[in-house]
Amino acid sequence: MPAPAPAPDGSPARATAPGYRPGRTLRLRVEARRQLRRRRTMIVAALLAALPFILIAAFAIGGTPNGEGRNGPTLIDTATASGANFCATCLFVSAGFVLVVPVALFCGDTVASEAGWSSLRYLLAAPVPRTRLLAVKLTVALGFSAVALVLLPAVALVAGTVAYGWGDLELPTGGALASGEALPRLAVAVIYIFVSQLVTAALAFWLSTVTDAPLGAVGGAVGLTIVGNVLDAVTALGRWRDVLPAHWQFSWADALQPTMEWSGMLQGTSVSVSYAIVLTALAFRGFRTKDIVS
Repeated sequence: MPAPAPAPDGSPARATAPGYRPGRTLRLRVEARRQLRRRRTMIVAALLAALPFILIAAFAIGGTPNGEGRNGPTLIDTATASGANFCATCLFVSAGFVLVVPVALFCGDTVASEAGWSSLRYLLAAPVPRTRLLAVKLTVALGFSAVALVLLPAVALVAGTVAYGWGDLELPTGGALASGEALPRLAVAVIYIFVSQLVTAALAFWLSTVTDAPLGAVGGAVGLTIVGNVLDAVTALGRWRDVLPAHWQFSWADALQPTMEWSGMLQGTSVSVSYAIVLTALAFRGFRTKDIVS
């Protein structure tokens, strides 16, 4: 049997089985179906869907929110004014931490879980190209993260409308946004929250490629996100806080102003995307030459 001809760059060619197509290995829909059937996916979806009803019950027990004990009015003060207000309140109370956890979970549990199950080397021996393995898993993880970030405000909008009625979005600083204008503004807020979470997603994904422990990748991403929030609270850092993704995490609130302000969201987007690109590149570069033993 004749040896395979050398590649154009002079390196020895790799023999492949007839009909083998790297692009047809590990299909997106197959990976998405696997992740959808996992118990942790169902638990996350149930918890996110339950959070609005927990808040409704809390308001029913505690009464109408007010600004006592705070420095100024917040979205919580207008939570029961309408369904749109309740949706904005759910975003306000969850964007800083609650929505971080599912993003870290979906992206940090990608490669590390396969290593923990000792199935990663069998996937690569299938053979699935390493770059395609990471690309498919990251795409599915980001897709599930996006669904999680949409699920909470969607359920909150429906539940809030049933509980408090449909109406304008009342602003805590005064004024209101008509219901027809409030929905696009809320959509912009959700999109920005997803973009701001790309840092956590990329960090969790990178950690997932360097450890065999899924909890280590997820916990590391959540822990470093908390550290970023703590550093942002240190006002002595001055303008150094501008390079922290946490400094811009609530810029989505600028979309819920009488006149939408884009500057904060644009700066936050540039910081988040920059970190995400670097961390994702590190994940692909490191995994490409990593010795897989599990």
